Amino acid sequence: MAENGEEKLLAVARHIAKTLGQNDTMADDILQIFSNFDGRFSREKLSEKMVDDNNPRGCAVLERAVNSLDRQISQYVALDHPIWAHTADSSAFLDAIDDLIRTMRDWEPMAAEKSVSACLVRADDLMHQAMFRVGDEFRSLMDRGAESFELNRSNHESTGNLSFDSDDDNEENEDGLLHNGADLDHQIPVAQPVTDYDIVIDALPSGTVSDLHEIAKRMVAAGFVKECSHVYSTCRREFLEESISRLGLQKLSIDEVQKMPWQELEDEIERWIKAANVALRILFPSERRLCDRVFFGFTSAADLSFMEVCRGSTIQLLNFADAVAIGSRSPERLFKVLDVFETLRDLMPEFDSVFSDQYCLVLRNEAVTIWKRLGEAIRGIFMELENLIRRDPAKAAVPGGGLHPITRYVMNYLRAACRSRQTLEQVFDESNAVVPSNKLDDRRASSSSMSVQMAWIMELLESNLEMKSKIYRDSALCSVFMMNNGRYIVQKVKDSELESLLGDDWIRKHNAKVRQYCTNYQRSSWNKIIGTLKLDNSSLASNAIAKSMKEKIKSFNTQFEDVCKTQSSWIVFDEQLREEMRISVSRLLLPAYRNFIGRLQCMPEIGRNTDRLIRYNPEDIEARINELFEGNNGSSGVRK
Repeated sequence: MAENGEEKLLAVARHIAKTLGQNDTMADDILQIFSNFDGRFSREKLSEKMVDDNNPRGCAVLERAVNSLDRQISQYVALDHPIWAHTADSSAFLDAIDDLIRTMRDWEPMAAEKSVSACLVRADDLMHQAMFRVGDEFRSLMDRGAESFELNRSNHESTGNLSFDSDDDNEENEDGLLHNGADLDHQIPVAQPVTDYDIVIDALPSGTVSDLHEIAKRMVAAGFVKECSHVYSTCRREFLEESISRLGLQKLSIDEVQKMPWQELEDEIERWIKAANVALRILFPSERRLCDRVFFGFTSAADLSFMEVCRGSTIQLLNFADAVAIGSRSPERLFKVLDVFETLRDLMPEFDSVFSDQYCLVLRNEAVTIWKRLGEAIRGIFMELENLIRRDPAKAAVPGGGLHPITRYVMNYLRAACRSRQTLEQVFDESNAVVPSNKLDDRRASSSSMSVQMAWIMELLESNLEMKSKIYRDSALCSVFMMNNGRYIVQKVKDSELESLLGDDWIRKHNAKVRQYCTNYQRSSWNKIIGTLKLDNSSLASNAIAKSMKEKIKSFNTQFEDVCKTQSSWIVFDEQLREEMRISVSRLLLPAYRNFIGRLQCMPEIGRNTDRLIRYNPEDIEARINELFEGNNGSSGVRK
């Protein structure tokens, strides 16, 4: 019954509208009055049934509606001041747009009728005008909101906002991040270092965000999603790119990065690390939050807009990392490449979280690709280190059999590299190109990829040193050279993460090699000398024995003098090893010498000539031995 009564009421209203419809203006006003008077008299219901197969006046109703909306919208489109400067104007403008959207939607099913189609074309043209103006208003609101944010930021009034003020002087903080405060008139101020990333930037006032949302809602409803997204992303992209530049990162192409001198690139990497962390942990999440608020309820529009805002800055950051990844594989670049790798790795959760939608999938995949490429670069650097060891020529012998520069370089390099052990283990374990089987023995078959890599480099180094040791013509000096370098290698392994990577068996094996080199040295240097002190127990006459012993002591004096003179210029860098060698030589030589000169002094055939024959007493022998291995300048050198 209620429905019948409402239908009769609507029928009366339609009859009045038809009767007065001969005057378009009056009819349109009557429809508006009915619509405002009671919700049951909405334009849709009043227009319903007024257009049918037997009602040629239907298009007139649509035309009157379009005319009315044209008058309302055109007056706002023509305004020479911002519509959103006054709440009443903005509300009325949005209401008119809502009416136009509803009208076009309601009449769209009848667009096949020629007369209705013509009206809808006019309505569509009016919609474009409205959208063009509302897009300008959207941009204006964002610009004014950003200016308000800039003011708050410079006055430090907005809590939770990043400070982009510069220090008065250029200095480096504990984290190595540069504060650039010089010549501020010609440079963009560089942001202060950030240590707490639990920050959200409210880049626009909440009232502005609400206004933007209302505009976006109309533009999306009218089918102008891309246009709205373009306006939004253009404004926010400028803000984001300026924020990145304030962090000190230059906008460089991949080619420019690769041509940059290494020292400059090291500094740029430090700035990149800072910028990447702030961008992924603060700037991008804040933009995501703002985007979701402006386009609340329109997920696709929000995702598209966010991608357009962040794409340029993200590509800038990723391109820099890519340039580092595909750059030179020179070993000295390892540590900075590790820094870039670790930064990108640690930011992967942020990439997954912030760029989780379908539009950002390509950015997320690109980040993963470049991260893996950095891992390949790290493995490539170690391959280059291997080549460097292989190719290092045996040009000239190291004076005194001391440490070879390549030993010092490789061991300090690996020791420093192992400070990033966790990262390197990840890099090597993820590599499909495992070290060739000829690098392994059965005991290392189950070791980690990094352990295998370190053991292989040690093997290459040892082979290279053995090749270099052959330069020495003196076999004793060859042993001293291998002993010095072997001892240095073992000590560096024991003082670093290399110890746990290579294991106790490796250390025991190489300590045994060092001891064997010591034994080889003693045999080469002192066995012949000790042989001269061997007593003759034959049945020769005492005169013959005395003559033989005279020759032996003379030979000993000459050989001992020559050895001491020569080996005083030899070097044993490790103080403990040097002392152990002296003690070992003394224990080997002194008992035989004491026994020999004791026998010599007891021979009556020699008589008083013993003082002239015995040039050194045992104390002199020990003192001369204690002068060995000091080097020409009397210094044992400093091990680094």
